[in-house]
Amino acid sequence: MNKQNLKLALAQCNYTVGDFEGNRQLMQAKMKHAAEVGADMVIFSELSVCGYYPGDLLEDGDFLQACETALHAILKASTQFPNLFSVIGTVRLHQGPGKRLHNALLVIRDGEILTEYHKQLLPTYGIFDEGRHFEPGVETACTLTIGSHRVGFMVCEDGWNDAGLDYKVNPYAALEQAQVDLVVSINASPSDFGKRQQRHRLFGQASTAHQMPIVYVNQIGGQDQLVFDGHSFIMHPQRGLVYEAAGFAEDFAVLNFDGDNFFEAQDIGSKIGDQIGTAPRAAVTQKEELARQQIVLGLRDYARRCGFSKAVVGSSGGIDSALTLALAVEALGADNVIAITMPSAFSSEGSVSDSVKLCQALGIPLLEHPIRDLVEQYGKGFTQAFDAPLRGLTLENLQARVRGTILMEYSNHFGALLLTTGNKSEISVGYCTLYGDTNGGLGLIGDLYKTEVYALSRHINQSAGREIIPHDVLTKPPSAELAPGQLDTDSLPPYEVLDEILKWHIEGHRLPPEEAQQAQAFVENLKNTVDGAALLKRIHGMVARNEYKRRQAPPIIRVRARAFGSGRQMPIAARYTFEACLKPNKEVI
Repeated sequence: MNKQNLKLALAQCNYTVGDFEGNRQLMQAKMKHAAEVGADMVIFSELSVCGYYPGDLLEDGDFLQACETALHAILKASTQFPNLFSVIGTVRLHQGPGKRLHNALLVIRDGEILTEYHKQLLPTYGIFDEGRHFEPGVETACTLTIGSHRVGFMVCEDGWNDAGLDYKVNPYAALEQAQVDLVVSINASPSDFGKRQQRHRLFGQASTAHQMPIVYVNQIGGQDQLVFDGHSFIMHPQRGLVYEAAGFAEDFAVLNFDGDNFFEAQDIGSKIGDQIGTAPRAAVTQKEELARQQIVLGLRDYARRCGFSKAVVGSSGGIDSALTLALAVEALGADNVIAITMPSAFSSEGSVSDSVKLCQALGIPLLEHPIRDLVEQYGKGFTQAFDAPLRGLTLENLQARVRGTILMEYSNHFGALLLTTGNKSEISVGYCTLYGDTNGGLGLIGDLYKTEVYALSRHINQSAGREIIPHDVLTKPPSAELAPGQLDTDSLPPYEVLDEILKWHIEGHRLPPEEAQQAQAFVENLKNTVDGAALLKRIHGMVARNEYKRRQAPPIIRVRARAFGSGRQMPIAARYTFEACLKPNKEVI
């Protein structure tokens, strides 16, 4: 029997946590658009009413009341489009024992809730902690007949357990038993290296295994550490990926489903994916370009939502501050980024001259605030008060702290967001100074290892077709310049070695497959030599000892599956022997 077309509108939007009125207006505008183009159903993403993820705001009664008020406003708005089914995500109260809330999917039309589904699988790993606030839904399929099609629904994590490895429940089984024609999945899935490919693989396998097309709608935008990349898609059980929305941008697509194939709404005569180049849309594949887009969107949304229009960065003439400035300019515009150079007695000539070249290439002002006299005055005061000379590590850290204070002075006085410039390699081993170069409101490159900082810097130059980050910055040996002739390699192994150790120690099997194999092989070779094992012990010890620094550092934009912050929760006061590090790595590290 021939089935009538089901016209679907995929609304890939950028929501703000707690901005109920803004989210409502955004959703209402998309509902209006969907109705105008004759869509039968418009699909929004997970927790679209309140934004993802509200955290402990879910324990605030006023927040929950505002969420309920917004839902009623959206229901009222739906009466303007009486024939349109809208799939939305929101918070609903749970009746009975357990957590008091559900992470819910609602299908509404003409002022009524037609069906309600509660997310069954609640992630509590990595950055997720939904079990803290939500009660899982009952183990049943949620379906709705729309026209001649039976549509099934799920929420994000519900679709990630088809292999049955993480939960006892598999929502796909109930949907298959219900004999649905189509599955709609609403999601808030943050981006990291390899995540898009992982989604395609898992949902493609599930679509094939259960012979069900899956419409996957994701949100976009930056929320604190997380960046949601969009890339909403459709999986077909025979044809695989047949449609993909834009990445790192809002998108709105209207597609027809005839019970088997999907068609562009503007061209009913051609199936999506039948012709090479028509689907999926071009998407970010290069690692460096993904990091660039992710960090730029993350900073842009973080600044906007926190009320900042300008950013300030301490420019050392080194690679980390250079990359941070380049990304900040792309996110906020050259008129809204300020660089400050703060030479000391130990600064090389290049620390200032390279900063001048960089800022000229970026078209931003470079302000100079020398710290030599300030440090000398601190030294005199230290000797007078404590009868000891100011020297060694104390003097090195003082310089970083004086610079951090100056940057915070500027931030306070002029209202600019201070961006910290630490990379993941240095943050891992504590090669940074608390209340100094760790000062700031947000870190842009704190989830990029040093070797990746260089790679992204080169990529930015190549993409621009000109030298934005000066050649001298890319080629000179890394140095904190806090002591005469100081180089990073005085305290650390070469970054090509350090980064492989850190990747396996911190992320392990969470790395993309090829990266994991390379890092594991590198570390296994080190374990087999006396010097290598000693190096591993030293680096692992440095990582453990510096947890207290990371706990006090500003948030960083996450680009990897395991970033510092909520994604890696480690004790500060703990004793753990190195022998455990020499044992073969398990799946969970």
